Amino acid sequence: MTSRRLSPKVLLIDPVRMLPSLLLPLAGVLVVGGFSGRSYLWAALGLVGTVVFAVIRWLTFTYDFAGDRLEIKRSLISRSVRTIPLERVRGVDVSTPPMHRLLGLAVLKIDTGASGGDGEATLDGVTLGEAERLRPILLRRARAAGVEVEDVPPEVAPSPGQGADADVIVAVPRAWLLYGPLSGAYLLTPFALAGGAIGLAFQWGDEFGLGRDAALTAGEWLWERPSLLVAAAVLLVVAMPFVGGVMYAVFNWNFRLNRRDGYLVAERGLINRRSVSLESRRVRGYEIVEGLAERWAGVARAWAIVTGLGDSETRGQLLPVVPRHVAINVAGDAIGPYEAEVRPHPPIARNRRLFRAIAPWLVLAAVAAALIWATGSPLWWVLLVLSLLLAAVGVPLGIDRYHSLGHGYDGVRVTVRSGSLRRAQAVVERRAVVGWRLRQTWFQRRAGVLTMITGVGAGKGGYSAIDVSEAQATAFPAEVTPEWLAPFLKT
Repeated sequence: MTSRRLSPKVLLIDPVRMLPSLLLPLAGVLVVGGFSGRSYLWAALGLVGTVVFAVIRWLTFTYDFAGDRLEIKRSLISRSVRTIPLERVRGVDVSTPPMHRLLGLAVLKIDTGASGGDGEATLDGVTLGEAERLRPILLRRARAAGVEVEDVPPEVAPSPGQGADADVIVAVPRAWLLYGPLSGAYLLTPFALAGGAIGLAFQWGDEFGLGRDAALTAGEWLWERPSLLVAAAVLLVVAMPFVGGVMYAVFNWNFRLNRRDGYLVAERGLINRRSVSLESRRVRGYEIVEGLAERWAGVARAWAIVTGLGDSETRGQLLPVVPRHVAINVAGDAIGPYEAEVRPHPPIARNRRLFRAIAPWLVLAAVAAALIWATGSPLWWVLLVLSLLLAAVGVPLGIDRYHSLGHGYDGVRVTVRSGSLRRAQAVVERRAVVGWRLRQTWFQRRAGVLTMITGVGAGKGGYSAIDVSEAQATAFPAEVTPEWLAPFLKT
């Protein structure tokens, strides 16, 4: 097979992407030159140089298949060849940023399951047809069926997840996007935007004649007007659900989960449309996650537990925030259901949860009471009342943490659950279990409980059942993997 290049249309994108980094140098040339004809000439030469650099980079970047591996070659200054065995490919991510979408291009990222930046190769600027044609080859489906790269014409390649053999598992209704702000992370978007704006002001301030002294002066002016600071803080808090909801909708717009050609395809995004493929035979389970607000609303999120998948928090996403029963049903349909009750942990685990939720605030209340007796200051009364209120809140929180604990086995799959403010339940296939680890702190030894970690060759690598009894820590591994213990039980 001959070497392939990226689409020539990418030459319309690369110079535009370089413009932000060239903006200040070009502005500096114009200012230093007094906006003379010569300064405009130098600025034009800089733009031409950018285009020439993009053309050279395009000409010297090629990729092709050599047997059972993908080779990516670069020879701009020094020649480099990166070889990726197809058997090492763990996932394929196809995204279409706005400019790429206008030109019918895509960014194809290949996850090899390695750590760090070397775990990913990128083809930035292939056509949509080429991206969809490469996807099954990289996931070793088309090649396993005897299909070579040239055998699938680009013009008949299906769009992401929309092939004739695509099975739509779920299409998230747009009305469910209203659940987005409940996930918590998006609520901080207004503060992140405000912090970014302040950072840009400090970074670019010198370029516009606004140095450190001007920033300090502005800060002192605001400090002398606390009402403005309070108003700004209130505005940011009020904007949290609205801005967070908008950002959530932008990232998860028209979310679809499909099954096609032996792999799961998750699509999402309004501005940057993203399609992530997960090979079904590498999926070992799923994880259902619920924040406190999500639990009150009866919604949850779902991730796939996949062997060798980098950036699993993004690439492994099966569902955004949806009703909890939908998340369980979809995960069960796509991967397999868990069909047994979750086993509770011993009562001592409840006592430990309550102690951790209440004791720190009672200690703080005792300190505040001592300070009131010593100083008589009313300020310590405020601390005392707050501490007692938080200790009271700790009672239902500790009980909820206890009820969130659990583990189980239905003969096919193992489950582990924990957490309250962020409750996560992992369900993994028994064949994915690669080991057991029992951990016991000094306090756990006194209480007679342990942390039982189920080692899994996928996802996070291990899932912890916290504060199980010694009997459970002995019986559960023997129930799930009896063959491991059989050689030691023979007489």
